[in-house]
Amino acid sequence: MGQQLQGWRSASAQRAWLSMLIDTMEEISRPERRAEPCDGQLLAALRAQLARPALPRTPYVSAYSLRN
Repeated sequence: MGQQLQGWRSASAQRAWLSMLIDTMEEISRPERRAEPCDGQLLAALRAQLARPALPRTPYVSAYSLRN
């Protein structure tokens, strides 16, 4: 789960990322895994990451155009 992929703009990298996401979601949805306690610091970091606004990664959109 701690893997990072480079080259988000390639279709193969996007498929690999999505495949890893699906595998992870299937793993953590198993009843025996759901019963395991989670690290509080990890959950806080995840919540902070999810609270950040998503910025597009395309070269055609600037961060300034998101205000409108």
